[in-house]
Amino acid sequence: MALDFLAGCAGGVAGVLVGHPFDTVKVRLQVQSVDKPQYRGTLHCFKSIIKQESVLGLYKGLGSPLMGLTFINALVFGVQGNTLRALGHDSPLNQFLAGAAAGAIQCVICCPMELAKTRLQLQDTGPGRAYKGSLDCLAQIYGNEGLRGVNRGMVSTLLRETPSFGVYFLTYDVLTRALGCEPGDRLLVPKLLLAGGTSGIVSWLSTYPLDVVKSRLQADGLRGAPRYRGILDCVRQSYRAEGWRVFTRGLASTLLRAFPVNAATFATVTVVLTYARGEEARPEGEAVPTTPAGPALAQPSSL
Repeated sequence: MALDFLAGCAGGVAGVLVGHPFDTVKVRLQVQSVDKPQYRGTLHCFKSIIKQESVLGLYKGLGSPLMGLTFINALVFGVQGNTLRALGHDSPLNQFLAGAAAGAIQCVICCPMELAKTRLQLQDTGPGRAYKGSLDCLAQIYGNEGLRGVNRGMVSTLLRETPSFGVYFLTYDVLTRALGCEPGDRLLVPKLLLAGGTSGIVSWLSTYPLDVVKSRLQADGLRGAPRYRGILDCVRQSYRAEGWRVFTRGLASTLLRAFPVNAATFATVTVVLTYARGEEARPEGEAVPTTPAGPALAQPSSL
C-alpha cells in the first residue's frame, strides 16, 4: 500500500510539472474580461506570458498543487479502493461510483489548493504582487474572509469533481478492457498511457463548463469588486454577457494538457512500480506468480 501511494505521488508530481503551464493558460483565458480581452487564444496566451513574465510565468502557483498532491493522492487511492471493495465486485458502474466517491472526498484538499493556485496565476509580477506563495495566499484569504473564504468555490468544485472522477475511472476501466491490457503484454505501458490520456480528455469534457464557473468564482473580487452572488448568478451573468461559448473558454489548452499530463502520470507510476517490485526478494528458483501480477500492473488505474 505504501508503495502504491509513493508511485501515485511520483506520478502526480510528473503530471503537475508537465501540465501546469497549460493550466495557467486555461485559467487566464477563463477569467479575462470580454470587453478588453488580453489574449486572442491559447497560443497567443502562451507567447504573451513567456514574453512578459518569462517561462517561469507559466509555473505561477505551482507550489499549491504540489503541496496538496500527497494528500489528494492518498485520499483518491484510499477512497476509490475501499469503495470498490465495499461494493463487492469490479464492474463499470462500481468503477464510476468508486471514482465519484474519491472525487467528492478529495475536494476538501482540492478546493483550497485550486483557490490559491488561481489567485497566484492571476496576480501581477514584481514588487506589487499580493501573495508570496501558496501558504501566504491561503493565510491572507483566511485572515480576511475566514474559513468560508478559503473554501470559496467548494460547491462548484464538488459538482465538477464528483462526476468527473466517476467518468475518468469508468472510461479508464472500459478502455483497458477493450485494449486487452494484460500482464506480460509488450505494449502494456503504451496501452495504459493511451487509456489514461484518453480518460483524462473524456473526464474534462464531461464537466468543463463547471470548471469555468469554479475559476470565475474563485477569481471573483481579485481585480475589483465582487460580481457574482453564487453559482447560478455566475452562470447567468456569464451567459448573458458572452453567450454559450464562455463555457468553453480555455478548453483547447485544457485538452492539450489532459493527454500529456495523464501520460506522464501513468508512465511514472508504471516505472516506479516496475522497478520497486522488481527488487522484491524471491526464493531462488521460484517462478513469478501470474495471478498477483494483474492487480500490480493494473494499479495505475487508481490515479
